[in-house]
Order: sequence, then structure tokens, then C-alpha cells
Amino acid sequence: MNKRYFLSFLWISIFALMISLPAFADAGQESKSSLAERVAEQRFTGDLPEIRKRGELRLLVVFNSTDFFFTENGTPKGLQVAYATEYDKHLNAGIKKHAEQIRIKYIPTTFDRLLSDLEAGRGDIAADMLTITPEREKRVAFATGGAMKVDELLVTHKDVSGIAKLEDLAGRSVYVLRGSSYAEHLRGLNAEFKKKGLKAIDIQEADSRLHAADILDMVNAGAVEMTVIDDFEAKLWAKVLPDIRVLDQVKVSQGNRIGWAVRKDNPELLKSLNGLAPKVKKGTLMGNMLFKRYYQNTQWINNPISEQEREKLRGLVRLFRKYADQYEFDLFAVLAQAYQESQLNHQAKSHVGAVGIMQLLPSTAADPNVGIPDISKLENNIHAGVKYMNFLRERYFSDPQIKEEDRVALAWAAYNAGPARVRSMRKLAEEMGLDPNVWFNNVEVAAGKLVGRETVHYVGNIFKYYVAYSLVKDRLNDLIQE
Repeated sequence: MNKRYFLSFLWISIFALMISLPAFADAGQESKSSLAERVAEQRFTGDLPEIRKRGELRLLVVFNSTDFFFTENGTPKGLQVAYATEYDKHLNAGIKKHAEQIRIKYIPTTFDRLLSDLEAGRGDIAADMLTITPEREKRVAFATGGAMKVDELLVTHKDVSGIAKLEDLAGRSVYVLRGSSYAEHLRGLNAEFKKKGLKAIDIQEADSRLHAADILDMVNAGAVEMTVIDDFEAKLWAKVLPDIRVLDQVKVSQGNRIGWAVRKDNPELLKSLNGLAPKVKKGTLMGNMLFKRYYQNTQWINNPISEQEREKLRGLVRLFRKYADQYEFDLFAVLAQAYQESQLNHQAKSHVGAVGIMQLLPSTAADPNVGIPDISKLENNIHAGVKYMNFLRERYFSDPQIKEEDRVALAWAAYNAGPARVRSMRKLAEEMGLDPNVWFNNVEVAAGKLVGRETVHYVGNIFKYYVAYSLVKDRLNDLIQE
């Protein structure tokens, strides 16, 4: 079978497996010791025989829209969870006593920390379809079964033109996942371009809190012109992101082997994983059906930096700057939240009665902790929204152990879900062995399990808008200085 189609069938079959999945580690059964003690306990580097004795296999996963997330009822889903389900059957085949079976536990981390956390013993497998590169092979061993290969393709916004071959990227900016093989391969292209006398590609590596799907969302919105991503993932997202264009002919790299990673001193685990890959059968249309079920109705971000939106901002930035300064917020953070709430439309009104550009309830604005009258007026609405954010940040997230960026992110979550819900999220995060003082890849994981994806998407979208504004800071200077 053609390898490209084999890979497509492989991932479709993985999606099909998502119907029955193992539960996330039961928070109620976790040790009640301190977070620091639990993190220290996770440092374990034994091979498969030791893992069997321990009774727990830890998969390092990246919390995002495709690989690992929770449904509204708290069930873990995603590509890596589905593959782990099949591996769970492989590991425990023939073992009838439940007490003797290996339990799979998921350990969320960021993409750029997958390999370092694996090496440090915080997990046993880096459960991500990682491209195998010479640099990575110096550090870890990869389980592939010899079957999975991908091309890295350029993906652009529909309005981007003039790119038909790799050389057309000379002098252009490409925004890619931090710590990815995409950045590594683009640097290799730049070395070739230099020999040919071509301009270098401007490689912009995303903030580590953004995932590949987030970057594609930004490309779809037009906030970022282009990115690079694996072919199978590009094809899946093209089904639900109408304004991206996958350029099959512009291959930044091709024929790359991909697979999960293990430590080099875990040969038995490596052998076990390699024994699984050939058993993955050809799938059905179920994969496409499930993908559409999860993602076709998702509210994707818009482009806050288009010419039309920048013009809209022109008449508002003075007021946003005034109250951002008064309450010591980053101006772009305030603008990003307002854009998520109303797309800077002061006439907006929600079905629950939230009004104005900051989508605030009149009762919230009237509360003594805010105390701003008549939020039907533009300035009062902005003032009330920023003052309420300040109240949330100072009242509930003033612990000096919380970094400022997380104080803001947690306050965004509280603005959306309420401070009581965020308190519950933080408590659950600590019970799950995550850091209750960090939103991304920590409290957001607990939020997904506790209340579903709404608040996760809310904070995530604001952050994407924040990044979009920051990327064009120079172009916004004229507006900011007015």
C-alpha cells in the first residue's frame, strides 16, 4: 500500500478507537502529599519489567485540540489517547487479574518539554508523533514499527499568493511550533538558500503555550500568513478550517519517520512499542466522522489585525490604554480579551444579558467591588470590565508564587467561569499532580475535565489574540501613540 495512504488509514483507525478509552488517573486515588512530593515521586526511569512491577505506565502528552483533551463529561479523548488505548490492550493481553495489569497515566506537559521531561524521568513515553531527526536521535529512541512516515507541508492563508516552490519562501516569514522539527528543517533550508544567494526565511517560533492547531487557527484567521505542519494533520484540519490552503507541492521536508519516544536505556519498552505498530488495522470512515463531530462546530478565532479591525481599534485604543495603565495590565492583554468578548462591538448583547464591548452583566458592574454605573456607555463599559479583571486578579490570585502572566490567565478564566469554578479547577489540578498556580498545561487540563472545553477555549483564544497583536506591534504603534 502507498505509504501516504497507509498513514491516512492509520490515523483514521486511531480516531475510530476513540469510542472506548482509558480513564484519566483517578484524582481520588492520588497521594495526598504535597505537589512537590508528588512531582518528585514521578521521577522514575525503569524499563518495562520495572514498569510492570510499578503497575503504572506514564505517558507524557500535550494538552491540545487533537492529541489530548477532555469531553464535556470529563472523558479523555484525542489521537494519543486512542493509540494508548490500543497499546493498553497490547500490554495487558492475557493478564486477567486487574491488580496485575499496567495502568496508563497521562502526564500533561508542553511540546518543547516532551523530551527533557522524558529524559528526567517524569514520564516513560513521549506520546506524540514526533518527527525523527538526527538531533533527537542523539537523545532518545523512537518506536515506529517502520511504517509511519510524513511530509512537512507549507500551509498558508487563502489570500497568500506567490508561493509555488520552496525558493519562493526566501525573505518570507513562517510561524512554526517552538522546538519542532519544522523549525529545524527550515533552518536547514536557510543554509541551502545562503549557498544559492537567496534571502533567508524569517523563522518565527511560537510561544511555547501555543500548539500546532492554535497556529493553524491563526493562519485560518489571517493573523499569521503561513506555517509548516505534518501532512496528515494539515489534511485533517483542512476539513474544518475553510481559509487555510495546504500546499502539497511545497514540502519543507519529506519522508520523515515519526513515532513515540522512549529513553535509550529502556530497550524492553521500545521493543514492546515496536511490536504494536503492525497490529493497527486499516480504518473506516469513522475517523472523519469523529473529527467533524468534535471540530466542525467549534468557534474559530477571527483576525484582529486585519485592516478593517485595526481601523475599528483606532477609535478605541485611547480608552483601553487609559484603563490598562490605571490597573496595570498589558494593553494587548486587555484588547485581546475585549476582542474575544465582542470583537470590539459595543452593541453586542449576550443571551444571558451581558452587554457592551466587555460583555459584562449590569449586576457585576453594580457590585461594590466594581461600582461603575451605566455600562451602556462605552467608556464605562471598558472601565468596568478592566476593573473587574483587576478585582479578580487581586482578590483570588494574589499569591506571590503565581507569576503575573498566570494571574492574568486565571483571571480570564474566572471572568468566564466565575471565581468559584476556578477555585475548583485549581483544587482538582493539584489533586491530579499539576501546578495549581499555572494555567496553561496545568489548571486548564483540570478545567477541561471539570467543565469541558468552553473556558479552555475562551482563555486559549484570548491568548491567540494577544499573540496576534504582539506580532504586529510595530504596525500598531501609530494607533497606540495617538
